[in-house]
Amino acid sequence: MSLKARLQDDMKTAMRARDTARLSAIRLLLAAIQQKEVDAQTTLDDSGVAAVVEKQLKQRRDSASQYAAGGRADLEAKERFEISVLETYMPAGLSDDEIDAAIASALASTGATTPADMGKVMAQLKPALAGRADMAQVSARVKAALTA
Repeated sequence: MSLKARLQDDMKTAMRARDTARLSAIRLLLAAIQQKEVDAQTTLDDSGVAAVVEKQLKQRRDSASQYAAGGRADLEAKERFEISVLETYMPAGLSDDEIDAAIASALASTGATTPADMGKVMAQLKPALAGRADMAQVSARVKAALTA
């Protein structure tokens, strides 16, 4: 079953269970997927859907941190719940060792030695790790490896 079909089935299940919070989160995600498909004039496969889920997760995390800083615990809790719902649709994450191995491989294949080479390394890592690792953390690890 494709990720998009699973989302639609989960939406129907949430409707039947009258789980309005979960239903709302799933509908927002499906709307973002549909918007991406309309913009690109194509149908997204599982990797494209995962990219949309990842983008939505990043937006929710940013919103939750801003709500926390602003003292809006109610809105922060709503965002945290949506994050928990969206995370169920992400592929299994990579371990720290697997991420480090991918970084080492990218550094070796690109011949990167200075922070100025970071773009080449990240360009190689992004397609391989997208949706399976937090790219902000990967970027920080690459930067640390290049400055060491």
